Amino acid sequence: MEQLALLQEENQRLRKAVDELSILNDLARVISSTMNLDAVIESVVKRSVRAIHGQQGMITLVDEQAPTEMKTLIRAQDSTSDQQQFHLNQNVLGWMLINKKPLISNDLKSDPRFSGVRAEGDFRSLLCVPLLVKNRLIGLLAVFNKAGGGEFSEDDKRLLSIIAAQSGQILENARLYEQEKSLIIMQEEVKLASKIQLELLPKQSPSVPGYEIAGKSIPAQMVGGDYFDFIPIDERQLAISLGDVSGKGLPASLLMANLQATLRGQTLVNTSAKECITKSNKLLHQSTSSEKFVTLFYSILNYETHQLQYSNAGHDPPFLLSEGKNPVRLRMGGIVLSIMEGLPYDEETVSLQPGDLLLIYSDGIPEAMNATKEQFGEERLCELLIKNRTRPAVELIDTVVTAVKDHAGSYPQSDDITLIVVKRNPL
Repeated sequence: MEQLALLQEENQRLRKAVDELSILNDLARVISSTMNLDAVIESVVKRSVRAIHGQQGMITLVDEQAPTEMKTLIRAQDSTSDQQQFHLNQNVLGWMLINKKPLISNDLKSDPRFSGVRAEGDFRSLLCVPLLVKNRLIGLLAVFNKAGGGEFSEDDKRLLSIIAAQSGQILENARLYEQEKSLIIMQEEVKLASKIQLELLPKQSPSVPGYEIAGKSIPAQMVGGDYFDFIPIDERQLAISLGDVSGKGLPASLLMANLQATLRGQTLVNTSAKECITKSNKLLHQSTSSEKFVTLFYSILNYETHQLQYSNAGHDPPFLLSEGKNPVRLRMGGIVLSIMEGLPYDEETVSLQPGDLLLIYSDGIPEAMNATKEQFGEERLCELLIKNRTRPAVELIDTVVTAVKDHAGSYPQSDDITLIVVKRNPL
């Protein structure tokens, strides 16, 4: 009889081992056949509940960006009962982050580790194991309430730990795959935004009798917040503007598009630089969040009378160079746009003489830095203009851009670079 009992015990042990191997093989087959994160989570949870005869299961993946805060990134559950779903509290997650080992509690109500838990229903027991990748906690696998009112055993802990070890790297791979897909989609969207933004900028220089006019913009990122435009008003007037939106990247590019639409609309209905910039400020304030703002130089060139009327809203003052005179800075205007409605703006009109040169630029030029954090500076820019003022407008733009890049060397461009050159032809 004793030998028969031993034989039966051995057969039971072998059957249990075969069942466990079958569960693990089935799980490996299923989770290895997909890279979909939700599908992998669902498969692991369902098979874990079935393997150790629980009533509910859950996977919590830890937020990689804030692991110490243990923010839950994804939660999935499987239930074989009608009980309310149970959630791990922050204490348990913090305990697992520190200890990185299985946790068993067969009496949740009296266990101090669960003192902060509030949940309706009969939640009696918990088996929780870490999901580790190279000893880094990426999440938790938990099963609640042993079926039939029993207790979770050391064998249950061993089996669930094996499942977690088998699943951890696959879950991490699936998460990385999802992130890669999201990144690819985002990159495509940024490329499309960049293409749209380039289409918003002038495609060619305007043809104006007696003048050379050219502009160029080089974003620091794929999309930028700098804006320049040439807007025909009538047969003798051309609006010339250059703006710089606070911030960088997509948010700045969206505000830049808003600025362009606003400014173009106001140019067609307002006859003076001051009126146009005042109305634009009101509209931008109404459609822009309080932390965003725009610097803008807006001017109207009358190429019959050679008068330039302008208003400067907090922008770097352009350089106006005339033969035999010191450079003049065009400062008249007011503060930056969109931060407050109803602000007053002034305007000024200057005459452009034969051979005069006007450079309008964004702060990405004087603030361009090299490896020693030395800025290009306005003084260097002014000297460069004086030295090359007789060059054609397009060549002068290239000269300035080349000088800025040579100054920066290998130091990365940190801000958008945009400039406009307006030259009245000599007699």
